[in-house]
Amino acid sequence: MIIDKTDRRRVMAALSAGGALLVGGAAEAKTAMTEPLRKLKGEAQKIVVKSVTTFDVLVPPTGAAPPTRTGGPPGRTNVTCVETANGVKGYSFLGSTAQQISAAQPVLVGQDLFEIENHLKNGLIRWGGIEEAMWDAIGKIAGTSVAHLLGGSAPDQPVYVTYVWPGTNGQETITPKQQAEQAKLLRAAGFRAMKIQVFRRNSQVDADACAEILSVGGPDFRVMVDRTADRSPNGLWSYDQALAAAHALEKAGCYWLEEPLARDDYEGPARLRRESGIIIAGGEGYHGLEPYKQCLIHGTYEILQPELRLIAGIWTARKVGVLAEAWGLKTAPHGISGLAWAGRLQVAAAMGSVYQEIAVLNPPWLPEDYCRPYLPLLYGEQPFKFEGGRCRVPPYPGLGLNVDEKALAHYRVEGLQGIGPPAPPPP
Repeated sequence: MIIDKTDRRRVMAALSAGGALLVGGAAEAKTAMTEPLRKLKGEAQKIVVKSVTTFDVLVPPTGAAPPTRTGGPPGRTNVTCVETANGVKGYSFLGSTAQQISAAQPVLVGQDLFEIENHLKNGLIRWGGIEEAMWDAIGKIAGTSVAHLLGGSAPDQPVYVTYVWPGTNGQETITPKQQAEQAKLLRAAGFRAMKIQVFRRNSQVDADACAEILSVGGPDFRVMVDRTADRSPNGLWSYDQALAAAHALEKAGCYWLEEPLARDDYEGPARLRRESGIIIAGGEGYHGLEPYKQCLIHGTYEILQPELRLIAGIWTARKVGVLAEAWGLKTAPHGISGLAWAGRLQVAAAMGSVYQEIAVLNPPWLPEDYCRPYLPLLYGEQPFKFEGGRCRVPPYPGLGLNVDEKALAHYRVEGLQGIGPPAPPPP
């Protein structure tokens, strides 16, 4: 429902110009990113936030389904809703806790929806699901996608899929051939890139897995790997271990090595970049802009990977994209699966990211399987269309989800069961 008198062409012209700016530092990036929103706000009627709520829905299962990211039953998911006084409702499936909603209500209710920068300073920086719902509402008011609002113009976005094998002790008990079998299924489903964890004690076996995956994926297939800093059951690599792994992975044809060292080690990955030929990526564990600033100063990563639940949300992640462009770097935002992926796709498309991750999947499931239990909430329509290793940016405004509000009401259930994102680190 469009409720303002905005001239959409003028709005989009202002936003596209702002999103395309190349800036040389943090101050210029902030100015470039805030100006489009100021122009949109100035041309629209004042839009006041009426309410901020969260609730769960439970869609009865109709068949087999993959495990949920929260550990809840299939078909159950958390919904965040930001409603304006004019009747526009923005939704996010990223997840919000009751505590976040209680903290956000006095900050946002009665305030201007468009004052994103001020809201971030007042606490929104810690409520990623709420910020996503606000952007969904803003997109509906403007009548276009968040990707377009933030400067994107491409009709689709390259993607890759991350697989893990639970219960395998860091992949120690599965073989490279088994991992390659999943790559074969993924390739047959139309995808062109896959990421695996490199948690094995012997990194040469991980390199062998990459070679196996590429042998079945074909010449236009890519494989990436993720050490995830200290998340491996075998702990952090030393620099020498990371360098040896980087050389082995490069020889196997691996496209990038992600978070090979500690997240607060800005110089170690930069040294790896100088002493090996593989792309070094990272950044999913950072909150706010300061860690990314340090990455730029030290030359830590070639590809920056903001995580929307931790960094602050859509607006701050988009700033990372501007900073990356200013330094000649690429972005590939950290992923999620299911309906919660909607905001990630919009941000990646706005930034022109080299990839958007879909994560974390368990074999043999495919990305569409993680949305299937919730299709009754979307008039039965799959929200994400994949073809040739890319995902089409959905045609609907906001986050691109065609939400059936009657279905939300029908499937709404009591309680949150602790479903929602983990609390981010303090600013």
